[in-house]
This record gives sequence, structure tokens and C-alpha cells, in this order.
Amino acid sequence: MASGIDHVVIAVPDLDAAAAELTEALGIAFTGGGRHEALGTFNRIAFLGDAFLELLGVSNATEAVNWSVGAAGVGALQGGGGFATYALLADELEGRVAALRAAGSSIGPAVYGSRRRDDGDLVEWWTATLPELGPDRPPFLIKHAYAGSEWGPDAMTARRAFRHPIGSPASLLRLEIATSDPPGLAAEYATEIGLELWAVGDLAVGTVGPHGIRLAPSREMEVAAVVTIGADVPEPRTFLAFGVRFDVEPVAGGPPR
Repeated sequence: MASGIDHVVIAVPDLDAAAAELTEALGIAFTGGGRHEALGTFNRIAFLGDAFLELLGVSNATEAVNWSVGAAGVGALQGGGGFATYALLADELEGRVAALRAAGSSIGPAVYGSRRRDDGDLVEWWTATLPELGPDRPPFLIKHAYAGSEWGPDAMTARRAFRHPIGSPASLLRLEIATSDPPGLAAEYATEIGLELWAVGDLAVGTVGPHGIRLAPSREMEVAAVVTIGADVPEPRTFLAFGVRFDVEPVAGGPPR
């Protein structure tokens, strides 16, 4: 079973401008990132506890469409950018994928990926994705190589304690996604990735680890997605960019770690 949301992917036309805009508006620092070599994409990352927010840029669309996350990013950028997809953390990835496929899921096998940081360090992971990713599709699964200056034990400890410009550590709390058919998409979540969501009126809601997930009717949302972040702040703040609403919620004593 997945242990939480690993990261949320927002495709943007200008990484540096988008990172600066979100840092100023939300007080969230983008301290990681690099290039997906030979895959036509690059990114900037804001670590939110054990999860992160990824701003994805496309440097070569021909290369990017050859991998599922890149293709989702290209699709989002065709509309000017925005929510592209997200990932759930599944450290027992191979066994999870085998069980899902045996139960009828169309999820693909675990595939190795990597990204070269600006300091030269190699970040490595494995993902399993459906044939197509996108805002109105189930997320993909990922596991990390817990080593190096970004995912080693010391780096993970420092990430949880990192004080963003907002004045405290920050963590991802919830992801809300607009869809034309919440019950239908929830059924795909169950079949394809084994995540059960519950019907609450027109909504489909659930939790995965410490994170909340909410599928809401598109007619009731003004944006494609809402990303909610927790921080030790005196009052909430909200910012709209790239068709996504970013909310910061006060969490007394700082967000859970």
C-alpha cells in the first residue's frame, strides 16, 4: 500500500519565474531540482516534509512525450501550464505492481529513472505508471534510492526541519482535484492503483498516509487542483497560479513530521 503522496507535478513555462513567484506569494523555498537527462525535462523542487512540490519544465518536447510524466507535462503546457499529475510513495514498489497487475490493473512495470542535480549528484528512483497520466487520471507510483545529498538519511532529517521563508517548516496536507466524474475516477483509482476513496455526496475522498485526497466535480471548482500546505503561521494565505490554488493553513507548533 502507498504510504503517502510523494509529490505533486505542476508544469510551468518558466521554472525560475514560477519558483520566484510562489516563493514570494507563499513563502515556500525551492531548493532542489535538476535535469532529467535524455528525457527532455527539468525541474525545481520545494520540499514539504517528506513530500515535495515539483515545478516541471520542458526543454525538448519530442523527448518529453516519450515518458509518461513528461507527456503529462507537455499536455499541461499546451494550455499554458498547470497541474499535470502526482505520485504516491510505494517503497515496496515491485511487489505492489505485481499484485495490482495480477488483479487486473493496466499499470506498467517499475522503471528506473534519474536526475542530475546542478551540483553533479545523481538522484535515482523507480516509477510504475499507467499508460496515460494527467489531471483526470490516477497518479503513478514511485520509490526512491535513499542516498546522496537529496534523499540520504541526513538530507531527509534536514528537510523535515527546514525553515522556509514563511518562518517554519512546511508540509503537504491535502490535494484536491477537479474531475467531471468523481465516482468514476475513484473507481479507476481502486482498480488501477489499489487506492480506495469514499463517496461523500458528489465527492470522492480518502487519505493515504498523512495526506488527504479529494476528487470534486469540475462544476464546483474554479481551478484544476488545490494544493494545501501546513505551516506554523498566524493566518492562512492563498495564491492562484497556473490554474492551481495554493493554500497555506496554520498548523500550531508546525506541521506534522
